[in-house]
Amino acid sequence: MSAGAIIVWELLGTAALILLGNGVVANHVLRKNNGFNSGFLFINFGWAFAVFTGASIAAPSGAHLNPAVTLGLAISGKTPWADVPFYFIGQMAGAIIGAVLCWATYKLQFDDHPEPENTLGIFSTGPQIPNTAWNLVTEVIGTFVLVAWILLSPAALPDKEQVPQFGNAALGYAGVSFVVLVIGTSLGGPTGYAINPARDLGPRIAYAFLLPIRNKANANWGYSWIPVVGPLAGGALAALLYLGVHNLT
Repeated sequence: MSAGAIIVWELLGTAALILLGNGVVANHVLRKNNGFNSGFLFINFGWAFAVFTGASIAAPSGAHLNPAVTLGLAISGKTPWADVPFYFIGQMAGAIIGAVLCWATYKLQFDDHPEPENTLGIFSTGPQIPNTAWNLVTEVIGTFVLVAWILLSPAALPDKEQVPQFGNAALGYAGVSFVVLVIGTSLGGPTGYAINPARDLGPRIAYAFLLPIRNKANANWGYSWIPVVGPLAGGALAALLYLGVHNLT
């Protein structure tokens, strides 16, 4: 696949992911919405099916939608390193566009919201208890689970007959969505489970520089590196696990 095609498909898929994922949080947080105050489980289901939608759209490029997934696939030898920058470009651009579209959808609600200084969480993650080391560990573990499932599952493994048969090939992208759902409900409480550098950094950039939300707070740049480095480390560790398992067979 050409570099341009990778960028376009990843952009479209990631934009859909962020539009719907940020959208479910906006529906929960902003008042005068039918989904106002619907709860954390509501958000988890929304994000899970946002993953399914975005991945289905981006199927031609392999539906990475996530730099941590791309890195894991590159380390494991399933994505050419030369293609990695184009995946990253598409994912980051799509995440920024998706965040802007989410704001446009809820523009009236943003204008009406009584606490505009607390709207960053609609777009990007943050810890319930700030602690650099342990927040990083949380993001590493959550992303490790996601990328390990992708690499070890027959749904995403061309040479699946050579490794243990984890996962369920028949589920396809729905299977990934179920994994995201369980990560959210099981591991998402401490940091909001970014598990995707583009999902967090792209909307954070949009929030800081593009979205005209009155009296908004800063973008919490001091924390912003954790949902980037943590997921990338988790994806890399999952790839090393895959290579270790693969070498045993």
